[in-house]
Amino acid sequence: MSIENVLNEIAQERAAQDATWGVSDFEDGVSHHWAASAQIAKDRCDDADALGTTTWAMVLEEESLEALCETDPAKLREELVQVAAVAVAWIEALDRRNASTN
Repeated sequence: MSIENVLNEIAQERAAQDATWGVSDFEDGVSHHWAASAQIAKDRCDDADALGTTTWAMVLEEESLEALCETDPAKLREELVQVAAVAVAWIEALDRRNASTN
């Protein structure tokens, strides 16, 4: 499946979320409290990368935790784009895996 198809699915899901709950405007809820967890996740990813045992779950956890501890709005946005990009890359990997088994 192409990235355009994946992004279209995401757009459809966002529309469904808004249709179900309306437009949400929550507080960010981020805190430097997550910094130690983010560092542990980064170290775990670095170790796994050195061993060739990196998983999508590890990468998504690291990126998500980095976002959760970013209090600067511009930097938070950058981190959330990275989270979204990793999620899309994981979906693409799943699609490639499924295509090769069909």
